[in-house]
Amino acid sequence: MATQKTFKHVSYLWDDQQAAALAGDEVALLIYRSNLLGADLRLTNYGGGNTSCKATAKDPLTGKDVSVMWVKGSGGDLGTMKRNGLAALYVDRLRSLTSVYRGLAHEDEMVELFNHCIFDLQSKAPSIDTPLHAFLPFNHIDHLHPDAAIAIAAAKDGKEITHELFGGKIGWVEWQRPGFDLGLNLRKCLDENPGIRGIMLGSHGLFTWGNTAYESYINTLEVIEQCAAYIESKTSKKGPVFGGSRITSMEPEARLTQAALLAPVLRGFCSSHNRMIGHFSDDERVLEFINSKDLSRLAPMGTSCPDHFLRTKIAPLVLPLSPAQDLHDTAAIKQQLAPEFDKYRKGYAEYYNTCKHPNSPAMRDPNPVVILYPGVGMFTFAKDKQTARVAAEFYLNAINVMRGAEAISQYTSLPHQEAFNIEYWLLEEAKLQRMPKPKPLTGKVALVTGSAGGIGKAVTKKFADEGACVILSDNDAERLAGAVTDFTKRYSKDVFTGTLLDVTNNNLIEKAYQHAALAFGGVDIIVNNAGLSISKPIEGHTEQDWDILYDVLVKGQFLMTQKATSIMRKQGLGGDVLNIVSKNALVSGPNNAGYGSAKAAQLHLSRLNAAELGADKIRVNVVNPDAVIADSKIWAGAWAEGRAKAYGVTVEELPSYYAKRTLLNEIILPEDIANACFAFVGGLLNKSTGNMLNVDGGVAMAFGR
Repeated sequence: MATQKTFKHVSYLWDDQQAAALAGDEVALLIYRSNLLGADLRLTNYGGGNTSCKATAKDPLTGKDVSVMWVKGSGGDLGTMKRNGLAALYVDRLRSLTSVYRGLAHEDEMVELFNHCIFDLQSKAPSIDTPLHAFLPFNHIDHLHPDAAIAIAAAKDGKEITHELFGGKIGWVEWQRPGFDLGLNLRKCLDENPGIRGIMLGSHGLFTWGNTAYESYINTLEVIEQCAAYIESKTSKKGPVFGGSRITSMEPEARLTQAALLAPVLRGFCSSHNRMIGHFSDDERVLEFINSKDLSRLAPMGTSCPDHFLRTKIAPLVLPLSPAQDLHDTAAIKQQLAPEFDKYRKGYAEYYNTCKHPNSPAMRDPNPVVILYPGVGMFTFAKDKQTARVAAEFYLNAINVMRGAEAISQYTSLPHQEAFNIEYWLLEEAKLQRMPKPKPLTGKVALVTGSAGGIGKAVTKKFADEGACVILSDNDAERLAGAVTDFTKRYSKDVFTGTLLDVTNNNLIEKAYQHAALAFGGVDIIVNNAGLSISKPIEGHTEQDWDILYDVLVKGQFLMTQKATSIMRKQGLGGDVLNIVSKNALVSGPNNAGYGSAKAAQLHLSRLNAAELGADKIRVNVVNPDAVIADSKIWAGAWAEGRAKAYGVTVEELPSYYAKRTLLNEIILPEDIANACFAFVGGLLNKSTGNMLNVDGGVAMAFGR
């Protein structure tokens, strides 16, 4: 076996020692090979492509050796696939299905019959691509969607280019929707072209193979490398890519500023049917395309590979904005963009109505997924961050395909009817219907101040667990880094982000909300939790003590709410402002003049904001904790000593002291406050605003009435 292999356009990742440790286990080698292929996005996109192996196994019913095919199951991802992501099927049963196949008009019914071929009852559900692997005789097969190969497959004369480039060693099968019939046509292509090393699928992708896992892997890399090298050689001779530049990009920082200003507006438009999460990219390859002279010709054509347009829709929306346009006048921008979104939605409805079949599923959300802002970048919007990010990756794949196809020939997209037949395929609809029900906060974005520990961290975790995208923020960089590390162990990068934030600093507030807009498209929930506590008798209180209490608790709450309101109004989706106040807003206690009065100001400011923002469907509510000591930075300092002194107990006795003075005799934990916050924003109290919820174990003096 080769110990080193050098490629220019793909990554050679095979490790002989790791592979040797898997020798004799063909399924383990399949998983290893699949993970290597999925790790290089130049080879295939997230969730795209499939791989297989055929090997002998003992039939559990007869004890005899039988041929079994393990193939990536429905909905998996090659880069992260494990054994439980495979479907295992009897090869002879799969191939015997030809005897009951009634032809192209009936091929969807074959999918149900795959279940009668399952060898391992713990299998993942077989995908529609299963027969594409079954009818080819090779032990190991790779079906990928490499940009370089699809560029040739989507070129006007792709068949001729393929034959010339590979000297007849790569077959060609014209575009056809994946399924049983395509599997038969792959076998027919092989029978008519014995000795070929792979098959190009028109507008779709590539099939390659080998008799061992390594042979298949190296064959796949070599074919894709040859495609990429060919495109590179032609690109260098072609002249300006995409016809050259029409406009020049803004500088990086200016691009991000523009994108952050516009993202909430776009999110509002894209959320007219379902609340969406956003993603932004100003990748240089994206900018090269959206700034080009050919953008107006290529963008409306749509994508070619089925995996691309399933996630990006048939075509993007190109914004009629100049890169440096003033975006601060939200009303004017909305007025300019509203007709563009109306036009896109009507165009999508026309596409649906023109192409639909009598049994087609109902039309889905007609809003764009991909939005291109020449000179600035690309926005994508979807039900969650991962889907939005992956849509951006897929459209970048589509750009790469268009770039390559235009370099070697002329790009061609799928006809709209063929695209529709994939997008509204009944089998695809069935897959969508099987997806888990969204969590209560799916599609929501929450920014929690002071979220590196204690209450804030618990609230942020609760919201993330319930489906929200969350922004961790704190003024303590070290503590924030610790919280980010903790969240990294619990959640994916698509769930959370972190930003340094001092709520008394308007510049940092602006940057935090910009961070939220670029990461997720805007903000729906703001939790004003940042705080500090100073407990001193009146004669010991300094002016500095007073100022910092009011700056953080009152002014900080005001500034954060003010900016959140601006973004929520841009989105036009309503929103929630939750203010973590205190039982001290209602109860008079000793040694507490500055803190208690600031908390009372927070409470009344909440009422005032609720009264003002109701017309915008922005709800403002209050949670009043008391004595939440666990993981609290406040209680680590002089505050605990001051309260203990005020009540005549030791610091160690404080938790039990506070519990005993409550009606329920309970210690209050950060998670209790998090649950109260979720109660306000989880969907059951959407018609409640200006309310106060005490979570203090029951302190009679703090009763609202």
